[in-house]
Amino acid sequence: MSEENKLDKIIDARMKLKARFEEKMLQTPSIADDKPMGTGEINRHGMPKLPVGQIKTTKWPVLDLGFKPDIAHLDWKLTINGEVDSPLELSWRDFMNLPQTSDVSDFHCVTTWSRMDVPWIGVKLADIAALVMPKSTATHIICYGYDKYTTNISIEEALKEDVLLVHTADNKPLERDHGGPVRMITPQLYAWKGAKWINRIEFLNRNKPGFWEVRGYSNTAYPWRNDRYS
Repeated sequence: MSEENKLDKIIDARMKLKARFEEKMLQTPSIADDKPMGTGEINRHGMPKLPVGQIKTTKWPVLDLGFKPDIAHLDWKLTINGEVDSPLELSWRDFMNLPQTSDVSDFHCVTTWSRMDVPWIGVKLADIAALVMPKSTATHIICYGYDKYTTNISIEEALKEDVLLVHTADNKPLERDHGGPVRMITPQLYAWKGAKWINRIEFLNRNKPGFWEVRGYSNTAYPWRNDRYS
């Protein structure tokens, strides 16, 4: 199969997958909230650009569990499994051969800082999901990092167009401090929902809290509702 045909197949599968969850995606608070809390101009989703309780910063503070894995590209792997039809494992080369997406989005940390208009390059999680095709029973994902970090997300949030597995930020390779070689970003949720040093995505038929969620943080994490804690 040619590269062009592979791309067409991924896009077609992604569109079919998106259609399955489109109604739920449109009902999520970061799109449908009629009384969002925040200030500033309206962003592309209809929310105030700066969520309630956040402060703009040009810096990028480093937050982790006290351990920063050092993963070479040749050693990096991404496993996608669970409630899917076709589980698989991607090497760095496999990952880089997938459709690459450039986007600019905001990064909202639960510790009250927001970094605006960050340029990213990576792969849509929706494109990865299209490769494995979640079963009808799948409702959530849980992401795992090489540092043993975990975090949970509903499928309707995970499949949004701006949820990316990024390898480039600020026009340079993603730094180890910030989760390089690959981390996930979730612009419509607080940033702890995007696992750094990501190495596994498991599709689940139920909600399974991750590292911070079992320690009192919100399962849903909507910035425009100040949804920080459970």
